Amino acid sequence: MHESIDEFFKFDPPKIVSRNSSYCLRDDEFGRQVLAGMNPLSIERLEVFPPTSKLDPNIYGPQESALKEEHIRDHIEGMSIQEALERNRLFILDYHDIYLPFLERINALDERKAYATRTIFFLTEMGTLKPIAIELTLPLAGVCTISNQVLTPPIDATTNWLWQLGKAHVCSNDAGVHQLVHHWLRTHACIEPFIIATHRQLSVMHPIFKLLHPHMRYTLKINAMARETLINAGGVIETDFTPGKYCMQLSCAAYQDWWRFDLEGLPADLIRRGLAIPDATQSHGLRLLIEDYPYASDGLLIWSSIEKLVRTYVNYYYQKENTVSSDIELQSWYKESINVGHVDLQQASWWPKLATPDDLTSILTTIIWITSAQHAALNFGQYPYGGHVPTRPPLMRLLIPKEQDPEYANFVTDPQKYFLSSLPSLLQATKFMAVIDIISAHSPDEEYIGERDDMSSWSGDAEIIDAFYRFSMEIKSIEKEIEKRNADPKLRNRCGAGVSPYELLIPSSGAGVTGRGVPKSITV
Repeated sequence: MHESIDEFFKFDPPKIVSRNSSYCLRDDEFGRQVLAGMNPLSIERLEVFPPTSKLDPNIYGPQESALKEEHIRDHIEGMSIQEALERNRLFILDYHDIYLPFLERINALDERKAYATRTIFFLTEMGTLKPIAIELTLPLAGVCTISNQVLTPPIDATTNWLWQLGKAHVCSNDAGVHQLVHHWLRTHACIEPFIIATHRQLSVMHPIFKLLHPHMRYTLKINAMARETLINAGGVIETDFTPGKYCMQLSCAAYQDWWRFDLEGLPADLIRRGLAIPDATQSHGLRLLIEDYPYASDGLLIWSSIEKLVRTYVNYYYQKENTVSSDIELQSWYKESINVGHVDLQQASWWPKLATPDDLTSILTTIIWITSAQHAALNFGQYPYGGHVPTRPPLMRLLIPKEQDPEYANFVTDPQKYFLSSLPSLLQATKFMAVIDIISAHSPDEEYIGERDDMSSWSGDAEIIDAFYRFSMEIKSIEKEIEKRNADPKLRNRCGAGVSPYELLIPSSGAGVTGRGVPKSITV
């Protein structure tokens, strides 16, 4: 039991809360964080209602959602559900399929209790997301069946605390997926084979080695350290996050069943999640279905700038179509990256071909995006956005009581005490805060995207030096554009009273925990 919320703040308080903040996450902040928080990569457009599962019912039981029309119809501004779907107004955080296969084992651990959650959001006229329903699913032990519970926005004191507990469990799911799938798997782990193959197959004089070299700095070292102290058995990740000793199994399942290199670039990822559609009339060739989506709108500026630089670079060194396919070092690099580094998925049909300069541009842009902006968006907001444990718990210790449960009376008598008892212990919370404070910090020798490199590597290539100079100028203008957006009162997800500006993709930063800065490589 926590005597005071101040006990959580042995460090500087996270940027999204003050020392006098509520224990609970506000609905508006909940919706805003899925677009402009530490994990903006899980939100998807809802295409069918009720949502469906891809899990095998013969293994996991019937997977019909318990969400019904009556749960959400009073929260969608008078629209029918079909109209809301067609107008792209319904969105979802869907953690059902990734958690359900592990839930029996997770909930058998000491002080670990979790659901497989689905959260429905409605896109308001102001461009903000409003949570309107939470589905909580549990497997029933010993039988091939499940138990579903649906929570909706509160109408009285009791339902208010149930709603707060539901959001806390969703945040616990979200914290695990952020750390294990989007952060560790999609940036640190999956980029490592490309770095190893670069050192093994490309000469240091090879133009592609020289292009990638700044984006490989410290990554292998930090990954080795992570395997020793963070993702190891009994390490920090297993201790601090809901899946416990099943953390790496959950990460591996996501890699086997879901990860695809061809969808790791920003435009492809946005299209996959239904957050954007191709539109040649737009500046980036995409139209965002949530216009005020700070991660996406700022990210597209950086993505486009990287792509322009890489295209100029590749077309300078590979001026004919067949020069890519005939480059033995380059082909060996790509083959090793797939066949050795990603051996479990080497037979997948979705791997991009490497035959033309366009192919090479696409592959390199994706790699540089992952190692720079993608990692920055996922890493450097961990303490600023996740350091206030009551509003974003990395694990939960109690399930939500039902009326027939013995603990329901205790919950009704003192719901705040029950809520706090559901959160990590004070020791767990303090350890968690200490770790994410460290890994959210920039080092004094950080190298940021757009900073002028030592141009001696291209001393005879004036066109390349000029391309890097233009890239540097574009990155500076992007920083000014992001700051301008953060001051625009029409953008409710990044500007307004009590709203944190979205700074995670502002390229420059000082040392320490700043909540901004895009390094060239994965250095922490």
